[in-house]
Amino acid sequence: MTNHSSVPTTKTPLWTPEETKVTSSQMYLFMEFINKRENLSILSYNELHQWSVSQIEKFWAAVWAYANIRYSEKYHKVVEDINLMPGTKWFPGARLNFAENLLRFRDDRVALVSRTENPENRESYSYKELYSMVAKLAACLKKFGVEKGDRVAGYVANTPKTIVAMLAATSLGAIWTSCSPDFGWKGALDRFGQTRPKILFASDGYFYNGKTFPRLDRIQKLSENIDSIEHTIIMPYINDLTGAENIKNVSVFDELILNESAEEIDFVQTEADHPVYILYSSGTTNIPKCITHGAIGTLLQHFKELSLHTNVDRKSSLCYFTTCGWMMWNWMVSTLMTGAKLVLFDGSPFYPGPEVLWKIVEDEELTVFGTSAKYLDALEKTGIRPINDFNLTKLKVICSTGSPLSAESFQYVYRDIKQDVQLSSIAGGTDIISCFMLGNPMLPVYEEEIQCLGLGMDVQAFNDDGKAVVAERGELVCASPAPSMPIYFYNDPEMQKYKAAYFGVYPGIWHHGDYVEITKEGGVIMFGRSDATLNPGGVRIGTAEIYKPLDAMREIVDSLVVGQKWDNDERVLLFVKLANGLQLTDDMVKNIKIAIRNNASPRHVPAKVIQISDIPYTRTGKKVEMAVRKVIHGDPVKNVTALANPEVLDMYKDLSELEN
Repeated sequence: MTNHSSVPTTKTPLWTPEETKVTSSQMYLFMEFINKRENLSILSYNELHQWSVSQIEKFWAAVWAYANIRYSEKYHKVVEDINLMPGTKWFPGARLNFAENLLRFRDDRVALVSRTENPENRESYSYKELYSMVAKLAACLKKFGVEKGDRVAGYVANTPKTIVAMLAATSLGAIWTSCSPDFGWKGALDRFGQTRPKILFASDGYFYNGKTFPRLDRIQKLSENIDSIEHTIIMPYINDLTGAENIKNVSVFDELILNESAEEIDFVQTEADHPVYILYSSGTTNIPKCITHGAIGTLLQHFKELSLHTNVDRKSSLCYFTTCGWMMWNWMVSTLMTGAKLVLFDGSPFYPGPEVLWKIVEDEELTVFGTSAKYLDALEKTGIRPINDFNLTKLKVICSTGSPLSAESFQYVYRDIKQDVQLSSIAGGTDIISCFMLGNPMLPVYEEEIQCLGLGMDVQAFNDDGKAVVAERGELVCASPAPSMPIYFYNDPEMQKYKAAYFGVYPGIWHHGDYVEITKEGGVIMFGRSDATLNPGGVRIGTAEIYKPLDAMREIVDSLVVGQKWDNDERVLLFVKLANGLQLTDDMVKNIKIAIRNNASPRHVPAKVIQISDIPYTRTGKKVEMAVRKVIHGDPVKNVTALANPEVLDMYKDLSELEN
């Protein structure tokens, strides 16, 4: 078989694509497209990737053409200031609409399927029906005064109505921003309070693990505390609108749609880099940063990743297990651009049992199923073997992201789920609303490795001297601009926060905060975060949102939170310094966890709460979470001279509580 990586290896693959499937893949067809377009003779993926990062303008112009981007005015240049990062401007002169590109199909083929914990609850919408719903809602929003540049927020469950709301908003040139309804109202306020939406969409509640969680009280608080909200639109999901009348200027989604007659969408044409999404950082040191992404960068990057790297087309059916507070939701929704069937799931992946998602894979004949590394690890521990219990004939790709995929999970997938499947470990983040490293239908899968670097992403691993290295661990950087990098942070006019977040370590080079190794063959091995961000279950969260509710607890004098590697994942440890004479009790631990859950989210609740006598600080008054993280993992702390009280670190060594 032809070696499509172009680099020989002695490693044994877990999976190798058949040659006929390689040559019929979207990636291979794109390689042929490039060869014809540029008069080249590229024969392998590594050659294609090298060309894509050495010829950035030609590459992204080719993706624009191959993706058949809808536009009213074409760009007059692919990129301005290509050597300026940040500050690169993509496709100046172009005029287009984000939603128009996602709604390019209007036929009777299935666009959206909605599934929940209850297998009896299934909704299905064709592309024609989806377009009609968006047209009606867009007309309603226009009557409410929504215009280009306005923010529209969603405190929403993962349902078709949420996608309709996003498309209706962006069709008008508005900017969509969302978080999931399991966030406490203050956590949502920290986000939406900064971006000041004109319209708030909100699910009346949600279901999880067989329980119902009403949310109208939190919706009312958001409406009362964000004075920019002019109208709140309730999306019935648990179908309990009790108290909705107490929310100012409230409407019900279903009634709006029912009473509107519009059938066409007047797509507002915007600049190519006009903002379409605001996502939020984890809030490690302060309130979350408002990361703003532009239309063309999101469209091109998602098309490249879904169509080329994941091999999605009109015959495909895809489901990614995610919430509306994770960038994988935005990524998943872009599947509509390919004309595939998109299956949504909202609820617990283990209720009523661990088989719930695999029943959906079988029922919906999924070709692509996406999830987190933590889910696969937890699934294995249940003892379930989908390979024996379900018909997975159609399944071609399993995607995993959120945290590094362990060797055990690689083995589990091929032993107990399906042998002939491309296990596509992918990694990137909210920061680029996409991936740096992805799967590839042309390449084999090796244990613990991501298959390849993404096309057009000039990813390198820098050692301690700031030099690019291969086959050794280093800091993940991106040495050249890409259109999916944020256009700015909201409320950061001088781009000070933006530059500090990504360019404070290596000026002019994107620093991502992950440790990686790029193999000689072009694969990638992930080693986890190199900064203080927590990552339990593959969901990045920040320490600031844990500290905030603790400030109101008088018995807690100070606290520090870190992530500890644990059972192929990461668990959250909270160290608390109590007032003089107090000892940590079970009731106190319970109250701490309740406060964090109510004010942040269930994901922020620590696995362990441990009493400690002091907290280490720098000389400038900053907590040193990373130093404590190093200590509890037995790693050396190099720069102890920066600490005001370095002797405190010894208190965190060999704590018995860390062993269970």
